[in-house]
Amino acid sequence: MAHLEPLSKSLHSELEPKFDHYQKTRGFIPNSILTMQRRPEISKAFMQLNQVILYEGTVSEELKMLISLISSQASGCRYCQAHMANLSRIYKASKEKIESVWEFQTSPLFSEAERAALNVAFKGALIPNMAATEDFDELKKHFSESEIVEIVASLALFGYLNRWNDTMATDLEDYPKEVAQELIGSKGWNPGKHG
Repeated sequence: MAHLEPLSKSLHSELEPKFDHYQKTRGFIPNSILTMQRRPEISKAFMQLNQVILYEGTVSEELKMLISLISSQASGCRYCQAHMANLSRIYKASKEKIESVWEFQTSPLFSEAERAALNVAFKGALIPNMAATEDFDELKKHFSESEIVEIVASLALFGYLNRWNDTMATDLEDYPKEVAQELIGSKGWNPGKHG
């Protein structure tokens, strides 16, 4: 059970267009953002940061979603794992790739570039942080410096979201729960305190 309940989407009219966008693209409005709107400027700033990091730049959205999924798996946030399994599928990651993301180092489904990015995301999500010089040396073989900023920004964005949702015990919406059960349930995912 969530520590704070999500508020109505119609509470702050300036946020409604963005909420409508989430409803249209994801099929639901995330409870995390509806809860954040107790401080509308935090909700607004988060949505803008989310847009710039995940949906702009030159790193593919598919890879950014998988980076966010692996970082959420490494941190243990089941709410974000469900959301990112859903968004990975929306942004064209195959069912097999989503199911196998935890085995990115050995799965033939992932390219060397994807492995380098997912490795930094995985190690960067651990506490203490395990991302090392050799991990960035490998990343630099495949990505420009501006793309590396996008990759680390995706990981860092989910550092915020993983902490937010695990601390708040945000209730998981039905749709991403169903998607997560389908795509990563066989790998041990369950909603935990978010269910």
